[in-house]
Amino acid sequence: MPTSTLPAPRAMWRRVLPVTALVIAGLFVVGLAFQPAAPRAATPQPVGDRLTATIEQLRDRLRRVPDDPMTWANLGAAYVEQARALANPAYYPQAQGALDRSVQLQPDENAAALVGLGALANARHDFAAARRYGEDAVALNPASAEAYGVLADATTQLGDTTAATDAVQRMLDMRPGVASFTRASYELELHGRTDDARAAMQRALAAATGRDELAFCHYHLGELAWGGGDLDEAEAQYARGLAAVPGDPALLQGRAKVLAARGRTDEANEGYRLLTERVPLPQYLLEYGELLESTGRADEARAQYRLIIDQQRLYAAQGSSDDLTASQVAADHGDPAEAVRLAQAEWDRRHSVFTADALAWALHRAGRHAEALPYAEQAAQLGRRDAMTTFHRGMILAALGRTGEAIATLEDAVHTNPHFSPLHAPVARQTLDALGGKR
Repeated sequence: MPTSTLPAPRAMWRRVLPVTALVIAGLFVVGLAFQPAAPRAATPQPVGDRLTATIEQLRDRLRRVPDDPMTWANLGAAYVEQARALANPAYYPQAQGALDRSVQLQPDENAAALVGLGALANARHDFAAARRYGEDAVALNPASAEAYGVLADATTQLGDTTAATDAVQRMLDMRPGVASFTRASYELELHGRTDDARAAMQRALAAATGRDELAFCHYHLGELAWGGGDLDEAEAQYARGLAAVPGDPALLQGRAKVLAARGRTDEANEGYRLLTERVPLPQYLLEYGELLESTGRADEARAQYRLIIDQQRLYAAQGSSDDLTASQVAADHGDPAEAVRLAQAEWDRRHSVFTADALAWALHRAGRHAEALPYAEQAAQLGRRDAMTTFHRGMILAALGRTGEAIATLEDAVHTNPHFSPLHAPVARQTLDALGGKR
């Protein structure tokens, strides 16, 4: 992809990352100029199969060299990735055991194990611990881009945007490539700079060297298009990703929600059914349940919501938690008071825009609208263009009788992405009709 077709790096990072345009320009040129073309394997394996092969190779090496701390660290990191790819938290204890063994064999100067432990803590949503591991890894190896990746992920979720921005920039300084450009894209998206986020993701795509990376980049380009209501572009990006890795769960989820937005609900429901049977992530189960509910299949929807609770218990048994999703399910499909409890507990751990939004919505659903509004405003403070978050704020304003602001906010949500939710987008339109707004 010619660099002349992309926005200037200065425009991409100005006011967000504290570096000079000259340095950033150099980073992006390096990132594009020295990446080899993606390989063209004839029959790509599913991600889980490839990870299984990698894990078996590492285990085979450990059978021959059982006291190699680096191989144990690599095995732990592979188990973390396997858990993510298969939505199976049963791999977390295996990851923990491998990483602990690495530390046991090399208790000092073992940055690789600390990075792996940080990635595992992030996966378990223990972001404070992940930050500590990342900081310890950086102290041991200040040139570790992976350590700064752990820090970027943890501090983003903890709501420390200054530290997250710094970590992303240091990744770019050290290793401009897919991992750093994709995090840069997310950082820009959180600050409402969607065009710049898309440009950064295009640079990640240009730097991709394998099918998994291509699929990952196309998925996130699809998500950026989806978030802006561009169904055609979203569908095209998801399709390109599936061409690289057929059966990729995230891309199948993207395709299913586009089908739903186009009114092809039978196909969308079937897509979600197959996806959730294979990868029962709470997010996928929630989307599937809400699609079923929006088409009048309430009993089937409730079954999906019950499955989410079962999955939450499974993750909790393996040391993980996702109180944000649990709060969302309780707020919209269960007990709003329980939703407040869950969201408040998460807020006590981390002050991110995501937790602010969850707490705002839970309080609103519990009838505590005045308490909800400050959190809704905090959820919008970075400028992120997210229709669901905007919808939440609009409904809170409407409940408080601030009609003009509610109309403007709900119109913004519908304009940003008319298809943001099969349940809540129609509510936004109905509320606008009741308030006398345009939609």
